[in-house]
Amino acid sequence: MTKPKVMGVLNVTPDSFSDGGLYNRTDTALSRIEEMEKQGADIIDIGGESTRPGSDPVSAEEEINRTVPVIKEAVKKYPELFFSIDTTKYEVAKAALDAGAQIVNDVSGLRHHSEKARLCAEFDAALVIMHSIKKPKTMQDNPVYSDVVSEVNRFLEKQADLAKEMGADKIILDPGIGFGKTTVHNLQLLAYLTKICEVGFPVLVGASRKSMIGSILDNRPVEGRLAGTLAVHYHALLTGAKIIRVHDVQEAADSIRIFNEIQSQFN
Repeated sequence: MTKPKVMGVLNVTPDSFSDGGLYNRTDTALSRIEEMEKQGADIIDIGGESTRPGSDPVSAEEEINRTVPVIKEAVKKYPELFFSIDTTKYEVAKAALDAGAQIVNDVSGLRHHSEKARLCAEFDAALVIMHSIKKPKTMQDNPVYSDVVSEVNRFLEKQADLAKEMGADKIILDPGIGFGKTTVHNLQLLAYLTKICEVGFPVLVGASRKSMIGSILDNRPVEGRLAGTLAVHYHALLTGAKIIRVHDVQEAADSIRIFNEIQSQFN
């Protein structure tokens, strides 16, 4: 984590908001991983359940059937990459770690199945703790905070302490842009991202193509949000983020190369 990393998104689902249905076969998923590796991805985040606002949950069995075959093949074919399982379920996390994944990306932030932290300790895996409220189906139904920055910060600190108590020592924090937050909430979290970075763990930011960007850019559709995504993520890098989670890997990797070259002039 001395330099920022690119986490490429791979949704092996039929209904994710940006790439749903594109990579829900093992062969197409593996082809996409190969493409992302060539483009500069460091981590591939594989998800088998859509967490877009309003989405319906799927069973652990279905999630495992979607993700584990891809992970098993990918860890053999691409040993230079790290693989993350994007899930809230203990059973799915365990199956993915058994298959060779090295990171559990928990969008529930241990609100569901906190034992995932102990599981990560057993496998010496990293754990991403993300802030969210409610479930994806209802999380955007009028989210309210008295002070979103302080409340998200307190949640992440508390859950990180819980994870440490369970033995997890590779912890990454994610403010959860777009998860139970209005555009203003998201902007406030990004403006004060240094406060989360000061908690003492690497910070991940995932704003790729999200509705906040579309809203700011006069309701721009998903396919027109690349420049906005790069702007948000570059701001996050400047304020201390160490991982950016993206759909557009080549462009993100390019921006990090430029960022690193500029930052090197301060040394």
